[in-house]
Amino acid sequence: QVHLVESGGGLVQAGGSLRLSCVVSGRTITNYAMGWFRQAPGKERELVAAISWRSSNKYYADSVKDRFTISRDNGKNTGYLQMTSLKSEDTAVYYCAAGLRYVMGTARDEYDYWGQGTQVTVSS
Repeated sequence: QVHLVESGGGLVQAGGSLRLSCVVSGRTITNYAMGWFRQAPGKERELVAAISWRSSNKYYADSVKDRFTISRDNGKNTGYLQMTSLKSEDTAVYYCAAGLRYVMGTARDEYDYWGQGTQVTVSS
């Protein structure tokens, strides 16, 4: 069993910042890509950012490209999503996911393990 647990969500004012963390535990996995997805009420789950195992490749959705930063610390089995200049449109449940494919995925079905999600609410 592989467990992913997100933390760091909460309520923040527009223009503020939050740092999400994702800890991977249980069965040890390596060489996995990590993605952050979000889902707002009534909308499809969308990829926000993704990072390869060695952090050599990163992806950002256009809507967050200049505001969010994805990173990871493999020694701590932890991924991060630093979010700045938050907007009300960023309000959603944020999920981290791990994908065991060689290539960093951008689609939901390219990820094998998922966290339970953490709520991010941006007020204005």
